Amino acid sequence: MAIIALLSVTVSTAQDKNQLGELKAVFDNYFQVKDALVKSNGKTAATESAEFLAAIKAVKMESLSEAEHTVWMKVLPELKEDAEHISETNDAAHQRDHFITLSNNVYDLLKVSGFGVPVYYQRCPMANKGKGANWLSKEKTVKNPYYGAQMLTCGKVVETIN
Repeated sequence: MAIIALLSVTVSTAQDKNQLGELKAVFDNYFQVKDALVKSNGKTAATESAEFLAAIKAVKMESLSEAEHTVWMKVLPELKEDAEHISETNDAAHQRDHFITLSNNVYDLLKVSGFGVPVYYQRCPMANKGKGANWLSKEKTVKNPYYGAQMLTCGKVVETIN
């Protein structure tokens, strides 16, 4: 009986790692794009967005849970479009316009998938021409990707995703 329980835990842990592993590169690359925009480094954001696009294309959809697959199919076209636009320019202002929808779609995906550690959903009320915009961060401390050094700490945590 103990062997069966141990085997069950081992299989469950391996499945969790596989699921997180399938989307982990997508999430990791998103955070790299965000960090480049925090530094207002359009060249690095373009490079990291190309990596993000490669991570998207590498996802094996058959490995996703049903909930992940449903969201994945909904957000995939916009994820690709935004990643392509960000990767094709070094203009941080233009990249930030696409980062708004990119962040919203990654948020939807992260909500059904999880990341294994807390992720902070943050909001700047001034971004997006005063309409506000959100982003995800692995740090609770606000580092605004929409304004960089101009207003680095503008914003607040609106949700913690565990």
